[in-house]
Amino acid sequence: MPATHDVIILGAGAAGLFCAGLAGQRGKRVALLDHADAPGKKILISGGGRCNFTNLHTGPERYLSENQHFARSALSRYTPADFIALVERYGIAWHEKTLGQLFCDGSAKQIVAMLLEECRAGGVDLRCGLPVSAVEHADGLFRVGFGAETLAAPALVIATGGSSIPKMGASGFAYDLARRFGLKVVQPRPALVPLTLTGEDALFRELSGVSAEVVASAGKQRFREAALFTHRGLSGPAILQVSSYWRPGESIAIDFLPDLAPGWLAAAKRERPRVHLPRVLGALLPERLAVRLGEQLAIGAELGNTADRALREAEARLAAWRFTPNGSEGFAKAEVTAGGISTAGLSSRTMGATAVPGLHAIGEAVDVTGWLGGYNFQWAWASAHAAATALADFS
Repeated sequence: MPATHDVIILGAGAAGLFCAGLAGQRGKRVALLDHADAPGKKILISGGGRCNFTNLHTGPERYLSENQHFARSALSRYTPADFIALVERYGIAWHEKTLGQLFCDGSAKQIVAMLLEECRAGGVDLRCGLPVSAVEHADGLFRVGFGAETLAAPALVIATGGSSIPKMGASGFAYDLARRFGLKVVQPRPALVPLTLTGEDALFRELSGVSAEVVASAGKQRFREAALFTHRGLSGPAILQVSSYWRPGESIAIDFLPDLAPGWLAAAKRERPRVHLPRVLGALLPERLAVRLGEQLAIGAELGNTADRALREAEARLAAWRFTPNGSEGFAKAEVTAGGISTAGLSSRTMGATAVPGLHAIGEAVDVTGWLGGYNFQWAWASAHAAATALADFS
C-alpha cells in the first residue's frame, strides 16, 4: 500500500502532541495515534492539576541516563524560555512556585488545549480510542494497524511513554516495539516514587502524615526539600528525588537538621543543662517526629548529665539518619519511569534510530529521566522538537 502520511506518531502525550504539531506546521502529513479515549491525560493530572510544565534550571546534569551527555543537544536547542514563549503566546498565565518550577495559574487543561491547537494548526490527523494492532516495516514504509485501518508512512515516532501509572494506560509497549527494531532497552524501573520501610524502620510509619524539611541523600546525590512519613514508608519531594538514584539493598540518609552547625547539642547543654533531648528537638522539628527520634537516640538524662561524646554521636546520627527501604511503591505510584530505550542506538541530534532510518523515539520512552519539578516535561518538549526538526528534512 502507498503512504497515507509522512509521519505516524504513536502516543498523544506531551512529547507526541508537541512533536505532531511542530512536524505538521513544517509541512508534514502527520497521523497521531493513541489507544486512550482522549489525548494528554497524564498532563491533566500533573502538578496537582496545574501542570509543572518546565523548570528554569534545566540542564543535562539534572537528568539520569546511561549516557549522561545524551540530553545535552536537545535541551540546548529547545530551552525553557522557548516553551515559556509559546505558553505566553497563548495567553496562559503562569507562576514560579519553588526551585524554578513553573506552573499554570489556572489549569493543566490550558496546556492540553494549547498543544491541540498547535496540532490543529499543523493539520494533524489525531485518532484516539483504539489499540495499535500491528507495526511493520518494509519497503521503506512503516505500516501501523489502528482499529480496522492500516496507516503507512516513511517515518514512525515512538512517543508512548514509560510504565508509570498503569491505571492510566501506561505499559511497556514502547520497549517491546523498540526491541522489535533491534534497539536495546535499559531495564525500566520506577522513579520519583515513594519508598517503603520494614523492620526497625517501620517504627516511623506511626508518624504517617508528619513532614519536615530535610536533606535526603542517596549515593552522592543530595536534595533539600520536604520529606513525608506515610503509613507505608517515606514520600515527599526529597524522597521522590532520591528514589531515582536509590537501588534495592542500599540505604538512604536524611539530615533532619541541615541548618545546624556541628556542636549545636554541646552548645545547648551549656545553655540549658537541665533540658532533655526530646524537648530540644521539639523546638526544631514536628513534635511527634521529635519524640520518636529522641526515643531512638535513647539519651534519657538531662543534657548536663550527658557526656559530650554521646551528644556528638546523637548529632551525627541526626545529620545522617539511615533508612534501608525494602522497596518502592512501584510503577503504580511512580511519577516517571527510569531506563527505557537505550540512547546508544539513537542520535542525540535527531532522536532517530541510527540503524533504522525514519524511526524516532522521544520523551519518557527514552532512557532520559529528569528530576522532580518540570524537568521531564522539558525533556518531552526538547526531544519532540529535535525529532520534529529532523522529520521536516526527512523524505
